[in-house]
Amino acid sequence: MRKSLLLAATAISAAATPAWAQAEQADDDFNDNVIIVTAQRQAQSLQEVPIAVSAFDSQALEAQQIENASDLQLTLPNVSFTKSNFTASSFTIRGIGDLCVGVSCDSATAIHLNDSPLFTTRLFETEYFDLERVEVLRGPQGTLFGRNATSGVVNVVTAKPELGELGASIEGEYGNFQSVKLKGMINVPLGETLAVRAAGFYLNRDGYTKNLFDGSRIDGRDMFAVRGSIKWEPTPDTTVNLMAYYFREDDDRLRIQKQVCQRDPTGVLGCLNNRRDFDKNNLNANFTGVLGSSEFLSIAFAGSPLAAAAAGLGLNSLYGPDGHANFDEPDDVRTVNTDFTPEYFTDELQLQAHIEHNFGPINVAVTGMYQETAVDSRQDYNLSVVDRSGYDATLNNPANAPLFAGPFAPVLAAVTNGSQLCTSDTDTSGLGAYGGNRICADSPLSFDRSNQDNTSWSIEGIVSSDLDGPFNFLLGGIYAEDDLGQNSYYVNAFAIDYIVGILGGGAGYLGTPYFRNNTQDFRLKSYGIFGEGYLDVSDDVKFTVGLRYNNDKKSITARSTLASFLVPFDQTGNAFDTPFGAGFNADPATLCVNDNPDGSSNTSAPGAIGSAEGCEAVQTRSVAFDEITGRAVIDWKISDDHLLYVSYARGYKSGGINPPLQPIFDVSESFGPEQIDSFEIGSKNTFAGGTFQLNATAFYYKYKGLQLSRIIARTSVNDTIDADIYGAEIEAVLRPDPDWLINLGFSYLKTKVVGDQLFSNPRDPGGGRSDAVIVKDITNGANCAVVPTTAGNAAGANAFVAAINGGLGLRAPEAFPADGGIASTGAFSICSALTAQAAAIGAGFGGIEVLSPGVQVNLKGNDLPQAPNVKVSAGVQYTHNFDSGWTLVPRVDIAYTGDQFGSVFNGNVNKIEGFTQANAQIQLNGGDDRWFVKAFVQNIFDSNSTTGLYLTDASSGLFTNIFTLDPRRYGIGAGIKF
Repeated sequence: MRKSLLLAATAISAAATPAWAQAEQADDDFNDNVIIVTAQRQAQSLQEVPIAVSAFDSQALEAQQIENASDLQLTLPNVSFTKSNFTASSFTIRGIGDLCVGVSCDSATAIHLNDSPLFTTRLFETEYFDLERVEVLRGPQGTLFGRNATSGVVNVVTAKPELGELGASIEGEYGNFQSVKLKGMINVPLGETLAVRAAGFYLNRDGYTKNLFDGSRIDGRDMFAVRGSIKWEPTPDTTVNLMAYYFREDDDRLRIQKQVCQRDPTGVLGCLNNRRDFDKNNLNANFTGVLGSSEFLSIAFAGSPLAAAAAGLGLNSLYGPDGHANFDEPDDVRTVNTDFTPEYFTDELQLQAHIEHNFGPINVAVTGMYQETAVDSRQDYNLSVVDRSGYDATLNNPANAPLFAGPFAPVLAAVTNGSQLCTSDTDTSGLGAYGGNRICADSPLSFDRSNQDNTSWSIEGIVSSDLDGPFNFLLGGIYAEDDLGQNSYYVNAFAIDYIVGILGGGAGYLGTPYFRNNTQDFRLKSYGIFGEGYLDVSDDVKFTVGLRYNNDKKSITARSTLASFLVPFDQTGNAFDTPFGAGFNADPATLCVNDNPDGSSNTSAPGAIGSAEGCEAVQTRSVAFDEITGRAVIDWKISDDHLLYVSYARGYKSGGINPPLQPIFDVSESFGPEQIDSFEIGSKNTFAGGTFQLNATAFYYKYKGLQLSRIIARTSVNDTIDADIYGAEIEAVLRPDPDWLINLGFSYLKTKVVGDQLFSNPRDPGGGRSDAVIVKDITNGANCAVVPTTAGNAAGANAFVAAINGGLGLRAPEAFPADGGIASTGAFSICSALTAQAAAIGAGFGGIEVLSPGVQVNLKGNDLPQAPNVKVSAGVQYTHNFDSGWTLVPRVDIAYTGDQFGSVFNGNVNKIEGFTQANAQIQLNGGDDRWFVKAFVQNIFDSNSTTGLYLTDASSGLFTNIFTLDPRRYGIGAGIKF
């Protein structure tokens, strides 16, 4: 009766015969080509029970050159994968992926290892080795994987020790980019009931990206992983499996492949809204550009003894050339010009124990998992070399010499080292360059750092039945904890150090001279109770129903700082003993003063900059969520070769906590859970005695509370929207004779936002209105929009901004370029001053309103991001048999991924063009199945395939980070088996 509980899966590999299996021929009975999966927590065969699952055994992974998670998208329908901005990634299934950004976000795709959930895993950075199979379950898993599996599940199953069989294998590969890869395995039996297995891989290669700055290659790899397993069967009914795994990488991996921008000559936005060009953002739009400008310093020091000299201390003018004005961005996604070599380190430890005992009709299994992960990455924030000529003009200006020899002498000593310019290193002291912790170079450096470490564990128990009657069941429970030791995101730049020193110097104080968003403590406690019942209504009709209760509790302590003035000039050697480490002060004076709930500043007149408010935000928050989910399935076995099913499932993913912002905007402290109702109909079919397999699925989702991230005030925050999703999938395996294997796949996907969903578009704060004025706030780099209260009164809005700017010494609004996708005009100003004057004198201009961060637009009907509209794949493999028993096996795979968007705001600037990827290999196998040699090529057409986008903040100039697949790779390999 156990077989009645089995779940069918789509055997993408079927009788694929790569690597060690390529010397083997399939039997005439093609139905013998079966992959066993555990998609319902029990051993299950293919093509028998209803769910959309694709499975790759070890042979299929080798044959189709699926070396990591990113490669899975080239074969699977309605599956895509992309790296993301902060050392993470997004595995998207049927348009649902990891669009939520932050330490309190759950992954929409539940990642499991041997059926155990993984938290913040680095699994997607490593390479596959010594696996039994990889399973991908599409659609919400309402019962067995109910927590946060709104899109589906990826379950990686490792190879287990084999009792009574001594064996070993080793493989080597050499390819372009000086790539060297080694993989090996050894299996040792220790008596009749005990065996051990050890496996590992090592990869070292040069970088894919050329750096014109020094002629080096960056984005290389230097990584390894080892895994040890023990299997013990003390009795015929008892099995114990133990596993230990360690992965480590230390190299110059690029977290961000390339930056693109349609440059904004006005500097108000930094990048325009129509195209993604190979160009650089206008640095006058950046936080450093506005606060380091002569115009801002004149306002900041108005009325002080330094007022007459303040403008001369500026590093730039808002209306003059910026540090990227003469920079030539290479017109190639794999060529950059950066003065900061990237640094990347990550490692992961996994310990797992699984104990299973069969009590006859009842089976009991308990699994425990312990996990430690860490990642630390630094790279050039702008991927550029900033022109220092404007900085030199200020630092070497004779008129400034008395100031740099007098009150600002500590500033000059901190940010210069002879002829070099110095930038604060990323540290926890908060002193940076002013405490002697700095990096000096010939060019002004800017770089960011993203680091995190986690510890997690889980324990799960499952009781399942194998009764003789028509009814069977499965009951289970799981408890898990995830503790984040710390997570920080830093942005460091020479200009920030200088500005902090100048503004703090007016009061004789230094400050935290860089942006740091720090989560000191995040904790997740989660448990679930679940069960399913299986009823054989008749010999051909079966009914499955399952329920799950989920409970999640999250708590967080976090702080966001930027230029918090902490230390008198003569006390830089002192440290503060606080919960967040040295340098954090409970009551600092700060330069940024924008802390009103609407994002406006408390400063309404020149001369008030520098009050003890603003650019630090602290939070200690907790949230709790619970939900009941489940599924119901009716399947009809029309014949031994044909199955039809209809299912309903409810999926759930818990909500989370938004990080603190500075300046503070009107953003919810937390965001709610996701809920999805899925309706699916599918058919699994085998024809012509097993030579042709065809599976088809159609689905419709009602999505409530889909979590989406946007960046505000240099920080990613999350909102929720509602959406509808529907689509279809077809998978086929054709084996006309034992020597031919053909895989085919097709999927169609349509996603759309439903209901009125109003948000401001960061790329266009004017919301497409020609009567709006987009304002760059020179006190913090944020944007706001000035609009008339009577629509169409563009003259009134422009005249109002011009009038207020006249009193601030700033220019009137000007038009953006005609091809920039911006209908509004733009100006530098102070949003708080405009807000105050709109209330005071706005009526005289026909009525004026100031909106922060901009005019809201309705997303209704827009496509969801990371949801390709169509995918098509095909693979062809042929086995040529020699009389000697050797075989020669060529194989070609090709996949097309259709158009998609990188942002829910859609539009041309967010469109990701469809791309084609093709791989090929040819392999010669020995007749005794003891050796092979092969040649391979990946990405035959050398496509620069973009898989995802990330839009930066207004205070960074709105440039776009893009993420791409690997370039063309080719090489040779060989292996031997003992």
